[in-house]
Amino acid sequence: MTALLELQGVGFSYRGGAQAVDDVSFAVTEGRSVGLVGESGAGKTTLVKLLLGLATPTSGTVLFDGAPLVPRDRAQMRRFRRSVQTVFQDPYSSLDPRQNVFRIVAEPLRSLGIASGAELSDRVSAALAAVHLPADAAGRFPHEFSGGQRQRIAIARAIAPGPRLLLADEPVSALDVTTRIQIMELLAELGRTTGLTVLMVSHDLSVVAALCAETVVLQRGRVVEQGDTASVLGAPREDYTRRLLAAVPRLPAL
Repeated sequence: MTALLELQGVGFSYRGGAQAVDDVSFAVTEGRSVGLVGESGAGKTTLVKLLLGLATPTSGTVLFDGAPLVPRDRAQMRRFRRSVQTVFQDPYSSLDPRQNVFRIVAEPLRSLGIASGAELSDRVSAALAAVHLPADAAGRFPHEFSGGQRQRIAIARAIAPGPRLLLADEPVSALDVTTRIQIMELLAELGRTTGLTVLMVSHDLSVVAALCAETVVLQRGRVVEQGDTASVLGAPREDYTRRLLAAVPRLPAL
């Protein structure tokens, strides 16, 4: 199977020498779902920036579809933006309150030159249908929706360009328990029906266990464990992974 996204010995240091990421290597196979987990301060946010080309590694290489990612190469980054879309943690701040849903979902299609006119309208309608929002949602504004519905709008915007990779950065952590389950089920459904490759960034192992075939565990900027999710979470080798598992809330026995 082909690695759609691959990190080879990636490191990143801030000015002054503080190292946020150190010699990180892992691959995301096309059509698979991979969870990147770690507690706050593990380096997840820095890795997201590196994966999106928003920062340049100080060592190592990020490859997409076999080619090194060069943030300074505008033509390459434009193609990359079409292939990789992101869903962020907070559905309240990630949507422009001044734009209606149609304009929000249509924005990447317009800015990337993917569609216009009738095709644009059709693609927006298809994206809203894929996340189970009614057609009349297109004319409404973000403040008219609940948190879960707003996250559905954000997902519709992300899938509208037809990306190959969806980077989901803590996509359910700001939602209540019931809504979290609904959004997780939606992401799983999209993976099954579209073959979309998903990289799920989370501190919550229960989310990763439910959605991801493979798991990468990050501690203080280094990968300490990785493999198929059943093995990593079912029989972790590292004490750090076991501590993360122990922190997952469980209902008391009745």
